[in-house]
Amino acid sequence: MLLWSAASVIDARAEGLVRGKHRFYYQTTSEGVSSAPIIHRYYSLVHPPAKVDLRLDPRLRRAATIAQERANVYTKARCWRYVKKALLQAGAISSYPKSNDACEAGEELVRAYGFKRLAIRDPYAAPIGAVIVYGPENHGAGHVELRTKDGFASDYQSNRKCGYPLLAIYGKFTS
Repeated sequence: MLLWSAASVIDARAEGLVRGKHRFYYQTTSEGVSSAPIIHRYYSLVHPPAKVDLRLDPRLRRAATIAQERANVYTKARCWRYVKKALLQAGAISSYPKSNDACEAGEELVRAYGFKRLAIRDPYAAPIGAVIVYGPENHGAGHVELRTKDGFASDYQSNRKCGYPLLAIYGKFTS
């Protein structure tokens, strides 16, 4: 396969072969002209839907549904507040957590509400209802979200994981 020279491009434009700048034109070995579209956008991989882990408390799945129903299109920087309310309304926790920062959510859930740290390091592999806690990037409060079937929910809904560094993934097992 040969790339076009400047003279070939001028000849092709004169013949009407080059119509736009969004195609890559090249000369084939048989002196023919061929083209391919130029890709301007990269679409990320589609992740499979989350699975249900029957060992986890079903109230966590309910909390994920509640968070998803209340989620906004864009963040309001109140992720931990929205997750707290969803967990409380679903009955997954017995009282409103006292911590303010999202990065402290996991420690409080383990200490006061019987959650366990799951041996999962990929948010996409987390089961529905898992609480995913991210640390702050530079300085800040971090981020917390619940895993839903098709993505993640807190104060907003997204089909992509948060860009902050992952601290841990938590779940509460049925007794």
